[in-house]
Amino acid sequence: MTTDSPKTRSPIYSAADRDNMRWFWTHYLRSKSPWLGLVLVMILIQGLVYQQFLAMTESGLRLIFESGAIADLIEVCVVVFFLFAIRGLMSYLVPRLTVWISNDAIYQMRRDLIGHLMALDLAYFERTKSGEIIQRLVTQTQQLGVFVGQGIANAVRDAVTVVIVSGYLIYKNPILFTAAVVVLPFIIWVMNYVSERVKQAQGAAEHALGEYINGIEETVSGMRTVKIARQEPVEETRLMKGTAAIRDMMTRVQITQALVMPSIDLSSAFVYVLVIGGGGYMVLDPAFDVDGAGIITFLLGMVMVFDPARLLAKFFGDLQSQLVLLDRVRSLYHEHPSIDEAPDAAEDFDTGGDIVLRDVRFAYSPDHPLFDGLNMTFEGEKVSAIVGATGSGKTTVLSLLARLYDVQDGEITIGGTPISKLKVDSLRAAFSVVAQDIVIFNNSIWENIRYVNPQASEAAIWEAAENAEIADLIRARGDAPVGPKGAQLSGGQKQRIAIARAFLSDAPILLLDEATSALDQATEARIKSALTRLTRGRTTIVVAHRLSSIADADRIFVLEAGRLVEQGRHDELLARGGLYAQLQKVQSG
Repeated sequence: MTTDSPKTRSPIYSAADRDNMRWFWTHYLRSKSPWLGLVLVMILIQGLVYQQFLAMTESGLRLIFESGAIADLIEVCVVVFFLFAIRGLMSYLVPRLTVWISNDAIYQMRRDLIGHLMALDLAYFERTKSGEIIQRLVTQTQQLGVFVGQGIANAVRDAVTVVIVSGYLIYKNPILFTAAVVVLPFIIWVMNYVSERVKQAQGAAEHALGEYINGIEETVSGMRTVKIARQEPVEETRLMKGTAAIRDMMTRVQITQALVMPSIDLSSAFVYVLVIGGGGYMVLDPAFDVDGAGIITFLLGMVMVFDPARLLAKFFGDLQSQLVLLDRVRSLYHEHPSIDEAPDAAEDFDTGGDIVLRDVRFAYSPDHPLFDGLNMTFEGEKVSAIVGATGSGKTTVLSLLARLYDVQDGEITIGGTPISKLKVDSLRAAFSVVAQDIVIFNNSIWENIRYVNPQASEAAIWEAAENAEIADLIRARGDAPVGPKGAQLSGGQKQRIAIARAFLSDAPILLLDEATSALDQATEARIKSALTRLTRGRTTIVVAHRLSSIADADRIFVLEAGRLVEQGRHDELLARGGLYAQLQKVQSG
């Protein structure tokens, strides 16, 4: 019997890591190759400055120890100063250019991510925590940008310095340099050990951070409920638990990364002892053509090698963390829209025709089917209503009509054309929606109404506001923002903004999902005439809880647990004494 060895390790860079790096290079960096080439030239200049500095240092030391010519020494000092002035200029230009390149690359990545995100279906947003989306679009992409703009450029500079200075030291004393690099296998082992553990710890830390951000978003959004229920201690405990998880995970990452530097320092100390001891022996032994100036220069060169080597080792540890971030950011592209548009999808259709659901089957999850052979017909240019208990499928019907979800079986047609054969934009442009879940932006009421039609004229916006009985509030508030998610507005004011949007969009099909549920009876009565004007000549489907608001509907459909149990006019359904009549009795007391 064989078992997997616990010492078996995965490669430092997996196939997915290499693929992610190729993807980032191909999409966001390759187009900037000329600028990257210029950066590389400037980095090479920095490395050559160090090599020339060593050569000039050795010459200066020999002048001090041997000839003692003051003029020659001054010349050496001037040249060294000039060399470091060049390096200083390159040290300014390189990060300035790389930061511009990386920021532009991250801008393009965010642009593509946002475009892909907007193309995803509603189902993705309903199953994905908002904290995860915020984390990918904001914090993770920003960390990648900083790493690309500073970390990689510094790593290339350090690598070039190590190569050029090491080449010079090999040229000057190959025996001493060979003795100095005996610690290289140990350094490679440390990097391998650290890299594997950093990648594991970083993945756990990113998951904890995502949960923390989502917890903050939930707490802030529900602060009204938190305050009323006096649950501040509970929320504080929950957030502090997330804070502790992040602290523990990031501590684990940083402790693991901290192993690199002391390992390199101990290796450096061993090398310096070899250089001092071995070099001193070579100076004392006449068999070697080595003098004090050469050994001091060699030791200085080893310092120049090991300092960037330490930073380079740290870079490879950080790289594992960044590869985790890159994989999480790119994973958004693994999500694909489930609402497919037919290749020959049509743009034009009869928006005034009947809307028919024929043998529709739909389930949010396989274990919980909602509709199984649902049949409904909403007559064109008439008012239809859907009523039923919570969870009966009323709002889902509206979502299926606008293809926010696709039916699993059966068919939905408008004017005889299956909606699956229509362009999604053209289909949704035919709908105006007043939903119970109203999205209000932290802007003025005027701008919130204009959101559905940015090209609308000022007169059209005022007309919509007047029809929705919210014009007076606009005049009173002016351009004042309404707070995050409309926190400064009442529920009725929010719904009147939604109704004004429906007036402004002026679409041929109107969907009213609990459109007046947050209005008091006096306000509902005031805007009822406006709603009547809005529905005139339009196919209107009303989802209502208050039966008095749909008594005048041309046809009422009664749903129960995803089944159509009754349909007819208000008086007909009351006369039957079925579920609709029972609902009416409950509401009338």
